[in-house]
Amino acid sequence: MDAVPSPSSASVADGEDAVSPDRVRDRSSRQAWIARRVLQDGSVTVDALADALDVSRMTIHRDLDALEARGILRKVRGGATAQPSSLFESNVSYRLRRGSAAKEAIARLAVEFLEPGQAVMLDESTTVLPLMNLLPGTLPLTVITNFLPVMQRATDIQGVHLIGLGGDFQDNYQAFLGLVCEQTIRSLHADVLFASCSALSGATLYHQDQQIIKIKRAMLASASTRILLLDHEKIGNTALYELGRLEDFDHIIVDDGVAGDTVRALADADVEVHVAPTAAESAAS
Repeated sequence: MDAVPSPSSASVADGEDAVSPDRVRDRSSRQAWIARRVLQDGSVTVDALADALDVSRMTIHRDLDALEARGILRKVRGGATAQPSSLFESNVSYRLRRGSAAKEAIARLAVEFLEPGQAVMLDESTTVLPLMNLLPGTLPLTVITNFLPVMQRATDIQGVHLIGLGGDFQDNYQAFLGLVCEQTIRSLHADVLFASCSALSGATLYHQDQQIIKIKRAMLASASTRILLLDHEKIGNTALYELGRLEDFDHIIVDDGVAGDTVRALADADVEVHVAPTAAESAAS
């Protein structure tokens, strides 16, 4: 059986036309091309893929089955999507493409909670990644994380002491999970935790994967100050597993895409709510 290149790696984000469809000949390159297309467009149809690649619909169904099994996408009627559902969390490459302005705004406000000399814990959410570009203003820091992209960025920042949380590596999350990771978290203490979740409905937080739930709960128990980073696309949704309640966090930072009445409703929970202005609004002020 041929090895299939990992579509969740950086190569996926380098543009879906790195290999044109008329040059795709073998199964592994075909599946990598399909993954790039789904992550780029958000969703595709079986007929469109079959036409583009000049293969049968049955071949496309088999390719989509293989990619779904690896957590790259989920099959839907007549096609596939990279978008999340109550059971499926999107691949990291897809999540990195979405909501970048909101995530950067949240990061600019979040970094104000850091002070030099602190130990900061970051979970596997893509919402925490923009923080890494802002850390040089708060050094030195100890960064504790199970998220490989954060680890990779931390190694390039002088003044950051990196503690990587090991365990079982899950490619679709680009993160280390499992019992070893949980036990390591419990042996550490952070001054500040920055974390996110897949969905918030009312005052209840959710995620699609119980492995992720266990890691996030361990992180919550190991930090003095717990800060939830949440962009507007996650609010009003649910997922399979309950992570906890808003009051499990000390602060929640949202972007200004969240409606005012929703912000007021969040403030009714026992948590401080902070609204991060977008780049355009910040520049105007």
